[in-house]
Amino acid sequence: MFGSGGSSRRGLVFSEDDDNNNNTVHKTRFNELNKSCLHDSDISLRLPTRHSHNLDLTILPSMDTEADPDPSFSTSPFARSPWSAHFDTDLPPTDEDNSFLPNILMGSLVREEGHIYSLAAAGDLLYTGSDSKNIRVWKAQKEFSGFKSNSGLVKSIVIGGQKIFTGHQDGKVRVWKVSTKDPGVHKRVGTLPTLGDYIKCSMKPRNYMEGRRRRNLWIKHFDAISSLSLSEDQNFLYSASWDKTFKVWRVSDSKCLESIQAHDDAVNTLVSSIDGLVFTGSADGSVKVWRRELQGKGTKHFFSQTLVKQECAITALAVNDEATFIYCGSSDGVVNFWEREKSLSHGGTLRGHKLAVLCLATAGRLLLSGSADMGICVWQRTAAEHSCLSVLTAHTGPVKCLAVEKDSEAGEGERRWIVYSGSLDKSVKIWRVSEQPPAVDQSPRQQLAESPSGSGFFVNAPSFVIRGQ
Repeated sequence: MFGSGGSSRRGLVFSEDDDNNNNTVHKTRFNELNKSCLHDSDISLRLPTRHSHNLDLTILPSMDTEADPDPSFSTSPFARSPWSAHFDTDLPPTDEDNSFLPNILMGSLVREEGHIYSLAAAGDLLYTGSDSKNIRVWKAQKEFSGFKSNSGLVKSIVIGGQKIFTGHQDGKVRVWKVSTKDPGVHKRVGTLPTLGDYIKCSMKPRNYMEGRRRRNLWIKHFDAISSLSLSEDQNFLYSASWDKTFKVWRVSDSKCLESIQAHDDAVNTLVSSIDGLVFTGSADGSVKVWRRELQGKGTKHFFSQTLVKQECAITALAVNDEATFIYCGSSDGVVNFWEREKSLSHGGTLRGHKLAVLCLATAGRLLLSGSADMGICVWQRTAAEHSCLSVLTAHTGPVKCLAVEKDSEAGEGERRWIVYSGSLDKSVKIWRVSEQPPAVDQSPRQQLAESPSGSGFFVNAPSFVIRGQ
């Protein structure tokens, strides 16, 4: 899922299955990484297997039977946390008030325990997942709480109601809930599939599917979870996996309703939209549309159409709030989009990155794209076109994940957002982003460069680090 090209470098993916006390290392080689500064072992997304050689990424997870984490851990994930938050207390004085700059770097959360693979924002809380197996919870840029899985790096986080769902490298989805007595305590309340469903399903031979190494139960992912998404009404949870399938779970009772063999290669990304539409993107270079139909208490998903079929792997998908635009990022650094009001016809191509697009997020009329080139492009959608307002530059590694929340301090009528970006440089950056186009000569700190795609100007937001108190 990283940049395309003729590089001879090899990317390695590592995973663990601690439930079996088995530190088996799984490797896969990628040949589509081009001119990237990230270390080979940082690659975490699957490229088309037809571009890979000697592929060996079979993951054989066992059922999750670990006990709930110690509640004392949840109140504070280690007293000596490796995280440090940086705040603005000692910046040199300037003639301009930073509060009027459209796009600024507000702060940075730096850690030493692993790469950042997933983010989720809910109100004033930020959840961060990494290859350390810890999920940290942040409030007002300070460590608030945390919880831990016994195995599997955290590749995806979604929040629905009172539940937090985490998808892991070991092929499991874990469910967490905030304690009613102490909001700082998160308890694991389940694992998908549930142990009861797993045992019940294992009794019938027809429930087994042939895998690369062994037969697997259809209700269980047998490779890494790459993406999670909740339906609009939050009744259904979707999990996409490198095992080429996506599964549908009923949130109310954690039951697996469907397993769909969706693609010819790893499913890298999935997003659920309104009216029961589900979009999946794969290392096979295709984006597919699926239509959900309710059948009693269950569901049935039908293939609708293929939006694109290309050589480059699909690495990220996003749908805007009104579900009028569907965006797709790929390993060649290009973002394509489709317009739903025009029967999902192709609307255009956005070219702002030099390497693979690894994540996408929408906010109002904005689209944000994070890339292996370490930049975040801020695109604004108008009635006629998309234009790049700015590029946010502060990370020293590929930008792996994005999360967005409304800025509660924005003025009346002002559309402003707080953007969180997680990177393989082991940090989370916190940005304030406005839909207001930046002025050309706004601040001596900002450097202007002509857009290579001819879409205006790229404006680098100030990359200062706010010092600790």
